[in-house]
Amino acid sequence: MSTEKLSLAQVESLATEALIGAGTRPESAKSVGKAALAAERDGIRSHGLLYVPIYCEHVKCGKVDGAAVPEVSQPRLSAIQVDAKTGFAHPAIDAGFNELIPLVKANGCVGLTISNSYNCGVLGYHVERLAEAGLVGIGFTNSPASIAPVGGKKPVLGTNPFALAVPDSTGGAAFVLDQSASVVAKSEIMMRAREGISIPEGWALDAEGQSTTDPEIALKGSMAPSGGYKGFGTGLLVEVMAAALSGAVLGLQASPFSGTAGGPPRTGQCFIAFDPEAFSGAEFYERISTLVEAVQSQDGARLPGDRRRKNRQRIELEGVEVAQSLLEKIRSYCA
Repeated sequence: MSTEKLSLAQVESLATEALIGAGTRPESAKSVGKAALAAERDGIRSHGLLYVPIYCEHVKCGKVDGAAVPEVSQPRLSAIQVDAKTGFAHPAIDAGFNELIPLVKANGCVGLTISNSYNCGVLGYHVERLAEAGLVGIGFTNSPASIAPVGGKKPVLGTNPFALAVPDSTGGAAFVLDQSASVVAKSEIMMRAREGISIPEGWALDAEGQSTTDPEIALKGSMAPSGGYKGFGTGLLVEVMAAALSGAVLGLQASPFSGTAGGPPRTGQCFIAFDPEAFSGAEFYERISTLVEAVQSQDGARLPGDRRRKNRQRIELEGVEVAQSLLEKIRSYCA
């Protein structure tokens, strides 16, 4: 397979140019382009350049309004709402964060909800930005139904990830926890289906509720919940926060993130941010340092996000290898 090596700056530029060429307003394209860079930098290929042709196709077919401008409102002192207007989630989150961060610094804790949205990519990427601003950030995002309840066969919830980012005392993140209600993100199965690679046992179920290693059959069945009924419970928590609370569409009613059918999915996100200085102050960082040390001091143990951090250190220096066929597909959208 023919490949080409790109720097991370080239990844961002290519993704941004393709999105603009597909009909996305430049501000939104830049927001999504930065997220594609971050995904490639952290070794999360399924949400990097691989997703750019899907984004572009969805702008072209109207599943995403590339020209949408998010609308921000503040109904209460510590409550921010953003209507994504069926556009990309990334610029809607950016618009919300612009209001949220200074408000948290002033009030200690603020909630942000986003409705009429779309796939926000790697949720951990968003909450890590809150940690870099010195805040404890918690995020939720719902998605089209793909997980059946334990004992059932019909999907009710999406893979519905939640994420937690904890600040260190030097302007970074001590750690980032990002996990879905399913064993893996659905995009991982979609990626393997495109590449014709089987999936491990236990990732997904067929339409009859039986385990399968065929990604095509898995996409017609349901995702396996992480930890059985506990994973489904996590998915319910996210659905309440990201859909019911935000006023977004339930995963049951949302159109798929894949393909061109069904119109905008209108899913949602929810973020809650805390300023440690408003609560435990310097003691917070001492306790987080103790927690981190308790994990990292053990041979073979790792914190959530450690693999991404190691990938980041390597890929920032080496760049990324991208299949020529994928690059040609992305470049076909560039103006």
